[in-house]
Amino acid sequence: MQATIGSWQDGSGSLVLDDGRVLRYAADALADSGLRLLRCGQRVGVELDGEQVRRIWIHGVGPARTPG
Repeated sequence: MQATIGSWQDGSGSLVLDDGRVLRYAADALADSGLRLLRCGQRVGVELDGEQVRRIWIHGVGPARTPG
């Protein structure tokens, strides 16, 4: 699934899913991504656990990501 970063501050923030839902994410969602910061408007891959953002990454940056 993909989303757009809505806000980012000190490793946490919000993102907008393609269906329009806005979800908050914690810094631990970036833990294994290899990313140090995000910018508003940036497209990212996301993995959800219900309404909780479990993982965020940028396609082509850091280790390959597969669901699961």
